[in-house]
Amino acid sequence: MLSFLVSCHVILHALVVCSIPLPGWVLEEMDKDQDLAYTDRSGRRNYEYVSLGCDAMPVLKGRTPIQCYADFMRAFRDHFATFMGNTIVEIQVGMGPAGELRYPSYPESDGTWSFPGIGEFQCYDRFMLSSLKAAAEAVGKPEWGNAGPGDSGSYKDWPEDTGFFRREGGWSTEYGEFFMSWYSQMLLEHGERILSAATGVFTGSPGVKISVKVAGIHWHYGTRSHAAELTAGYYNTRSHDGYAPIARMLARHGAVLNFTCVEMRDHEQPQDAQCRPEALVQQVAAAAREAGVGLAGENALPRYDDTAHDQVVATAADRAAEDRMVAFTYLRMGPDLFQPDNWRRFAAFVKRMTEPGAREACREQVEREAEGVAHATQPLVHEAAVALTN
Repeated sequence: MLSFLVSCHVILHALVVCSIPLPGWVLEEMDKDQDLAYTDRSGRRNYEYVSLGCDAMPVLKGRTPIQCYADFMRAFRDHFATFMGNTIVEIQVGMGPAGELRYPSYPESDGTWSFPGIGEFQCYDRFMLSSLKAAAEAVGKPEWGNAGPGDSGSYKDWPEDTGFFRREGGWSTEYGEFFMSWYSQMLLEHGERILSAATGVFTGSPGVKISVKVAGIHWHYGTRSHAAELTAGYYNTRSHDGYAPIARMLARHGAVLNFTCVEMRDHEQPQDAQCRPEALVQQVAAAAREAGVGLAGENALPRYDDTAHDQVVATAADRAAEDRMVAFTYLRMGPDLFQPDNWRRFAAFVKRMTEPGAREACREQVEREAEGVAHATQPLVHEAAVALTN
């Protein structure tokens, strides 16, 4: 069974030599009109993804980005029609940079951002500014529609470096609530439009689920403002739940919520950045459960150790039936995975994830059984390791 990612975003991965840009004809249009790209307060453009501000505008040779995306999905469905529902059982629909439903608030590729920076709001192309202006006028505050928060800092800042994100900063004011409601609602509406297109395309493919990936932004989660989540478009603060609206939106379309950082533990992360991946996963799981949405997961970073495997099993599988994740994506297949010790640990991990009895058995017993699997598959593993190294 295969899960496919269908998306229109730049694919860049630091751990694998891989760079797949947007189609040339899209980049040509973005060169002609740079406001098709997400833009930050300094005017820096991001070409990973077409700005959601022009979702409904005929800016790509007379067609809207959503129409073009739907054409791509239809072409994919028709080309792989014989595999739908038997080999291909899940379509993960990309909705932003890295395929995730978010703004490109923390671009890593060119050194603009580095962990654990708060990122920047991406609302300065003319389409986003036009929407902001209209929203501000609608609430009788036209002065709020000229730009985003002027004191929200820059990509590598920390919350307390800024007026907007500090403990009692602008995020908690009437203006902050207005801006974050608008900014996050624009992202939700973008997701709604794409899911409507996707369900229209794939509804006739029985046995195929649609999933959407949400980013696991765990740094500064322990602060009041959750600054890094806010710049990404998740209006999640100490007093406002940003994931429940996303889960409800997915529920309306029968989509699965795919979430990351499932392998992480709080104490492994920088404590000064108030990273709380475990609490974040729990919040998202609660939102999915409340909305009646299936929750799938993946590890954020390549991990081949027992500690990470134990955390994934505890979070995704070793739970009551109604709380288990519906799927888990293991990152990633490469030469390191096929090293003998890593492969043996992986075989034991898969057994524990898929067999309830294995989760209840002692580790030594599971590892003995996994040793047999690792030995039996050794020729294939060696062949794969050689192929991936070359």
